[in-house]
Amino acid sequence: MTNFPSASVGRPDRDFIDPVTGHPRRWAILPVLCLSLFLVVVDNTIVNVALPTLSRELSATTSQLQWIVDAYSLVFASLLLMFGNLGDRFGRKGMLQAGLLVFAGTSAFAAFATTAGGLIAARAAMGIGAAMVFPATLAILTNVFVDPTERAKAVGIWSAVSGLAVALGPLSGGWLLEHFWWGSIFLVNLPVVAVALLAGWRLVPRTRDPDAGRLDPLGLVVSVAAVVLLVFTVIEAPRYGWTSARTIGGFVVTVILFVAFVLWELRRDHPMLDVRVFRIARFSAASLSVAIAFFGLFGFIFLITQYFQFVRGYSTLSAGVHTLPFAVAAGIMAPVAARLALRFGSKAVVTGGLLSMSAGFWVASTLTATSAYWGPVVISIVLIAAGLTATTAPSTDAILGSLPKEKAGVGSAMNDTTRELGGTLGVAVVGSVFSSVYGPKLVEKLGGLPIPTEALDAARESVQAAAVVAERAPAAARPVVLDAAVTSFIDGLHTGSRVVAVATLVGAAVAAAFLPARAAESQETDQLIDHT
Repeated sequence: MTNFPSASVGRPDRDFIDPVTGHPRRWAILPVLCLSLFLVVVDNTIVNVALPTLSRELSATTSQLQWIVDAYSLVFASLLLMFGNLGDRFGRKGMLQAGLLVFAGTSAFAAFATTAGGLIAARAAMGIGAAMVFPATLAILTNVFVDPTERAKAVGIWSAVSGLAVALGPLSGGWLLEHFWWGSIFLVNLPVVAVALLAGWRLVPRTRDPDAGRLDPLGLVVSVAAVVLLVFTVIEAPRYGWTSARTIGGFVVTVILFVAFVLWELRRDHPMLDVRVFRIARFSAASLSVAIAFFGLFGFIFLITQYFQFVRGYSTLSAGVHTLPFAVAAGIMAPVAARLALRFGSKAVVTGGLLSMSAGFWVASTLTATSAYWGPVVISIVLIAAGLTATTAPSTDAILGSLPKEKAGVGSAMNDTTRELGGTLGVAVVGSVFSSVYGPKLVEKLGGLPIPTEALDAARESVQAAAVVAERAPAAARPVVLDAAVTSFIDGLHTGSRVVAVATLVGAAVAAAFLPARAAESQETDQLIDHT
């Protein structure tokens, strides 16, 4: 059994899980899990719409803006496996509740940060709480929903909430920024945490893995070091050069750390992550599909929210409102994707979802400052949103269905890790590609103007800085500087969009080649893993 014995917790009505039908209050538990999920996912994107404001208020450079976004998701991704493992070992409900408390406390610190560095540190601390919450929600869901059909529906709802949170982040952030100061985007977390804590305390059962084995501290340290070094190297590559010894050395050491982690985990009787599960085609192909989908999504969101404000001139609220088609498309596609997966299998739906995302990114790579919103802009957003939902729901169910319920925490943590690591790398890679295009293009376009070197260096760091330089320039030079900044931004947006378009296209090819159409096709491999 995956739940505590009823006698040991004193509440059999709350903690008992029927092995055939699941928990009697499972459909009441699901909204609590979804609310907790929504809270930590929305903070991945709520800050994106505030990037121009933060650039202005905290004098943040493009690299610092990347870190404001990525500090959260980097720590989030780095610690998911550890907290998924600890939740399996010591109890998922306790991990969920503790994570919500940490998330609330660090959100308050973020709201009152006075420098870009302070906000980056607070965002990193928020990632700790998020890493405690995220895997617990999916692990608890897997345990209270025993019937495969019901579980698939519940996972579909869970995935839809995740997608809606990604989409509603810019909208809610825009509304708050329109009416309050920027710290409100973090303070709003506190009342939501209070509701989730109270409802979770009353409804959520205690579950854990009774055969969790010993802790794996070395595996934790090596995995965290590998992820952190990888993302740091990618984000700082434009500053030091993609072919510099520092950048190449960072990638080499990252590979060494990942290899060391795999070799260490293979030697342990109770590994933090049993890397042999990647022999299961259903598990590995689904994990890769999720990673690539969020790689494309987060990288795109990092640029499109700035496009709406810097290039189109939308206010923070208007920029958020203009992302609403994403939420609508994701909401419509969520139940459709679940039904399509049951009818046609995961391979067809996931492949189609990634192809849809790739098409959306290709459309985005054609956007200009005057592109019709109810044209290529909305078309790209809808294609991406529908593709994301079609990819993630079947992939998540495939990942969880590949593993026994006792390993629900690690399975959900792996799903969440691929999601967050993909998103983190998306912001890092796309942001770095953008910087590598935007900076040199801007310098090239402004090379003949009498602009001080210090001002030119500032302008190449961010579009907001370029706007400040334009304001301080002579009247005749202002439109030239602004036009150079906008066209350089568009060039960077085009290149970044093409990068994620190619990535999702490759992901679709991998899903089509390796993802089994249905769970039954991977049973032989599952049995191989069970006997290894």
